Amino acid sequence: MRTEVNFTVADLPKFKEALLKWAQQFYEVVWLDSNDHIGEYSSFDGLLAADALTSIVTDYHNAFEELKTYQDGSKDWLFGYLSYDLKNDVEQLSSSNFDGLGFADMHFFQPKRIIRFQGDQVNFCYLNMVADEIEEDFKAITNQSLLNNSESPADTSIRIKLRIFKDDYFKRVQQLLARIYRGDIYEANFCQEFYLEDTCIDPLLTFQKLNAISKPPFATFLKFKDVFALSASPERYIKKQGTKIISQPIKGTAKRSSEPKEDEQLKLLLENDPKERAENIMIVDLVRNDLSKSALKGSVVVEELCKVYSFEQVHQMISTITATVDARKNPVDIIKETFPMGSMTGAPKVSAMKIIEELEATKRGLYSGAVGYFTPEGDFDFNVIIRSILYNSSKRYVSFSVGSAITAKASPEKEYEECLLKAKAMRVVLEG
Repeated sequence: MRTEVNFTVADLPKFKEALLKWAQQFYEVVWLDSNDHIGEYSSFDGLLAADALTSIVTDYHNAFEELKTYQDGSKDWLFGYLSYDLKNDVEQLSSSNFDGLGFADMHFFQPKRIIRFQGDQVNFCYLNMVADEIEEDFKAITNQSLLNNSESPADTSIRIKLRIFKDDYFKRVQQLLARIYRGDIYEANFCQEFYLEDTCIDPLLTFQKLNAISKPPFATFLKFKDVFALSASPERYIKKQGTKIISQPIKGTAKRSSEPKEDEQLKLLLENDPKERAENIMIVDLVRNDLSKSALKGSVVVEELCKVYSFEQVHQMISTITATVDARKNPVDIIKETFPMGSMTGAPKVSAMKIIEELEATKRGLYSGAVGYFTPEGDFDFNVIIRSILYNSSKRYVSFSVGSAITAKASPEKEYEECLLKAKAMRVVLEG
């Protein structure tokens, strides 16, 4: 059982910042920030979970069944992540590429402390065993916000390495195109890793800088002991709200301009680009098919097709697909039947995942997986881990990956440029 107490806060941005600093004392922290993006399916302005009572950490073997048992048994809030490699639990697949990060395939926890932001209200939702600490914690966070926090200087010696060099990237994309021309698949999301070895970063400061540059609707700071995900994700994977499920895949990216007229022109070009629209529509078909596995017959609807949204760094083409599920449908089964998200795989999905595994140089791990939560009622909301810096402080290894959709009309040079555009915010933050 949980106790809830509401407080009114005058300076919310300052309180949010103080809250994240205060939360660093705990081994498990998940912070989700909507950055004031308000859409039809928005849930909250900010949500923090910290301090595990119970948890589940596992590899992909039987992972979804274990999560089902855990979720069913706790009937409480659960926060955590699903790595891309859980595909191996869903299909007859494997992951044998190089992995410098060493994240577990799945990690969820039941937090003792949940703090939610909505408007100028901050809601403390604590398990009864720590409910007597609510007032004390609120004061500690408020006092933290009064401190002057000096920034640590950026490490100018950082040199980011590429796992695949440009010529090698072109060669691999050509091999992928050959498989498309042969008819094995018609689209695949091909990714490459940028990394730093023997490097220490300040995870919280790095996240704050990345979030300030991008201000995305699904920003995430995740800390599980020595592993961190610092995410500026613009993409929702899947949400369940009562009997409605919502998926919002992104396919189609264009750069922004500081010149308003040119910026509007770039947006229009993206809206009407036949290649980008074709990519998006292919993934919409795939998501419709994924959702239909869980949905009531005839309930899958495309609410928005190829709508362009503007973010700080890029314009993105987003579609919204919804469906209705039976009230008795298990929430974990809905995720399993749609995992991994279509925008990060390709079509047909299983063939695309096999080819991706052959041609990519790195195990994806948490990249292109998802971070999110389950509510006590069995609702959930998960983002897609893209535009994210992943860090293992024990291994002193920092990584970020970017990808793009390869279709028959793809030009390796343009796809490479798109990858560099997506990598820009992470590079700026790490290189200073």
